[in-house]
Amino acid sequence: MIIDKNSVKKSVALGAILTALAIILGAFGAHALKKILTPSLLDTFLTGNRYHMFHGLSFIVVSILELIFSLNLKVVRYFFLAGIIAFSGMCYVYALTSVKTFAMIVPLGGVAYIVGWLVLAVKIYKNE
Repeated sequence: MIIDKNSVKKSVALGAILTALAIILGAFGAHALKKILTPSLLDTFLTGNRYHMFHGLSFIVVSILELIFSLNLKVVRYFFLAGIIAFSGMCYVYALTSVKTFAMIVPLGGVAYIVGWLVLAVKIYKNE
């Protein structure tokens, strides 16, 4: 399979932006929100941030693996991005608003993360 290097470069750049955003939000949570949120809501915010950071970096790694193994791993990145939005994003929004509707979306993001990792495992394993 021929992998479009320009597409991979864009994916690495997007992963870097996602990771930078995670750092910004982590600093915001650790400094500004520590004084405002309850310990439970701050924990929710920081949990979302931890997964955001991990999957922003994973977005970059998956893009590089695409080149190494000559695999199309775009679907894995889509699941990770969906997870960042649904899991981490909704953790952020719930922590800031306390609106429980947002908290109900969080598990969908967790499923997206898990599916992304499982798809990656299958694609790498089946690669010959």
